[in-house]
Amino acid sequence: MTRWKQLLILAAPAAALVVAGAARPKALAAVSGGMWEVSGIPNSKPLRECIADSMVLAQIEHRAKKCSPTVISDGESQTVIEYKCSGGGFGRSKVTVITPRSLSIETQGISDDFPFGYKVEAHRLGDCGGGEASSPVH
Repeated sequence: MTRWKQLLILAAPAAALVVAGAARPKALAAVSGGMWEVSGIPNSKPLRECIADSMVLAQIEHRAKKCSPTVISDGESQTVIEYKCSGGGFGRSKVTVITPRSLSIETQGISDDFPFGYKVEAHRLGDCGGGEASSPVH
């Protein structure tokens, strides 16, 4: 066996771990995007937002930023996700799936150079309508 083949055999499991870390958590498999209402964000009214990918709910504090998630643990109804965002900021969230339309999210990290930590409830209201943008509930 050549040296390159030996290196490839050794490197393949490490590459698989990197890909697995970016995989969608099985706890969120039945949770789909759509119009979500999130309540419990400090100093904010409940937020209604069209979210294409439910993974964004795990980084609710940094939902408008481009972040790279890593799944730390994953069960049937609960997952822990850590993420780092370009331009600074990071977080760790524990997402509990109550039903595919109802989530409890405990999140903490650093945003705009300050620590944050809080718990929110998220409820899927339905599909997104055309042209709707993020908006607080009035």
